[in-house]
Amino acid sequence: MAQALEDNQLSYTLEDDERLGFCFPTHGWQVPAIVRQFVDRLTMGNLKPSTFCYAVTTCGDCMGQTMDMMDQALSKKGITLKSCLSLVMPESYVCLPFMYTDSPEREQQKLNRAQADLDNFIVVVKNRQAGILRLRKGPLPWLLTHVIGQYFNRRMITDSKFRVDEERCIGCRQCQQACPVGNVAMSDSNSAMPHPTWLNNGKCTCCLACYHHCPRHAIDYGRYTPRRGQYYYGHDNK
Repeated sequence: MAQALEDNQLSYTLEDDERLGFCFPTHGWQVPAIVRQFVDRLTMGNLKPSTFCYAVTTCGDCMGQTMDMMDQALSKKGITLKSCLSLVMPESYVCLPFMYTDSPEREQQKLNRAQADLDNFIVVVKNRQAGILRLRKGPLPWLLTHVIGQYFNRRMITDSKFRVDEERCIGCRQCQQACPVGNVAMSDSNSAMPHPTWLNNGKCTCCLACYHHCPRHAIDYGRYTPRRGQYYYGHDNK
């Protein structure tokens, strides 16, 4: 998606009777800005009223009205969302005082439930069944999306708080490779290894892929993450 936006390749033509799917993470109880930009600039050829369109979003515990936002965005492009699903996944956002990675037991419970939900939804998509399957909106979903989520996505999505401990960094470039929007570069300094720098170009989505992929826990965001765990490398790094 990021590459499509970069290359301005946003025109697609569906095959006859082809399904159309959108899969994306929930960011602060909203559709990520990069996804909204993609849909806003999208043009579809051979789109029909009968086109089966589905959407899947992942979230930590609940998604608020994320899927309602996606439905409205697609409607503006003449696309009718027929079926949708939210998958509750292990917590990965750890940049606020009250947010932590899940315990290993809770993590496994979420993954097992998500796999079961996904298996059921695959049947829905294969059979082109219209309907909603397990949308975890949470308590006060409008408030989560349009007040808290609005503030979060407008004010707190920035790469300015990322930093690296150059003594712990081993220059493996996994953070650079994991970044979905190409926002991490490797720079030389007085240390023996190249280390990551963030480009501050407005593309960062604060997905924390760089943080969670670091095998040395050398990357931090703000003042809370030095005491937080990582999802990708597990709870040994707490």
